[in-house]
Amino acid sequence: MKESKPSLTPAQVPLQEPQQQDLQRLSKLIQTHAPYDSEFSLPIPGVQVTRASRINNDLYHVMYQPKVCIVAQGSKSVFLGNEVFTYDPLHMLGVSVNLPISSRVTQASQHHPFLCMTLALDSVRVAELAQLAYPHGLPQGPSERGLFLGKASAQIVNAAIRLLELMEEPREAALLSGPILDEILLRLLRSPMGVRLAMLGQGESSVQRISRAIDVVRAHFNEALSMEDLARKVHMSQTTFHQHFKEVTGLSPLQYQKVLRLQEARRLMLSGMDATTASREVGYGSVSQFSREYSRQFGRTPLKDIAFLRLEGPATSPLN
Repeated sequence: MKESKPSLTPAQVPLQEPQQQDLQRLSKLIQTHAPYDSEFSLPIPGVQVTRASRINNDLYHVMYQPKVCIVAQGSKSVFLGNEVFTYDPLHMLGVSVNLPISSRVTQASQHHPFLCMTLALDSVRVAELAQLAYPHGLPQGPSERGLFLGKASAQIVNAAIRLLELMEEPREAALLSGPILDEILLRLLRSPMGVRLAMLGQGESSVQRISRAIDVVRAHFNEALSMEDLARKVHMSQTTFHQHFKEVTGLSPLQYQKVLRLQEARRLMLSGMDATTASREVGYGSVSQFSREYSRQFGRTPLKDIAFLRLEGPATSPLN
């Protein structure tokens, strides 16, 4: 499996590594809003904090939506196709399209849990700020991949601290969180990962076209896919569409659809549905094929996997 590394594209502004005291301050603030292991949405729209106090032996399968992850403590790895992306206090994770990924917390303990703040990315706001960050247009990016790493900076960590400190005063949070969020986005856009993030807001970029195709696949994941129709919807030839889809997502359209189906079937079975009914609900005509593909994806047969998850494992999230 290939280990992905942060982009080597030169930054438009100098970057300084986060200071240890600032990471400790960010850790304390995250723990204030994440008192136990889970994800917590803050009053600021699109901002979440996460705490995990143990390393995962089993993979967590979930849909990642466009966002940036800033780690204060610990580390986590996400897997897409044959690539692995590890993010930690010195490396941020960026996501520009909806991606079905597998993940594992790789560094955490009761005394030093994995602590992370995530910011959802709004394509409209990203596009507006990208015009400020790149007034003469976007430079050529290194890759179209919808999942990527970037080096964390002292400036971004400092802004994250100020954002979480606002939570102590709800009125100040309502008034001042917007400018701080814009500051973080602008600093991200002006960093080496900025061009990839900016593609999220470019309506006719190949990343945005593939994002629209992904929306169609997600909306009709349990139906037969027509490559011709998908390519036509995003104004690409079938060959170009297939090439760009795999470049952005790390998967072919059919592989992407299969992962969606299996994740949704897993969720349905965890909610009480039997394997045969779940397989039909997500579009499988053959229960035996469903069982084979499920076992390859999750490492256990459907019955054994659901029994394991109900006892101790992480659950999967719904498609939305």
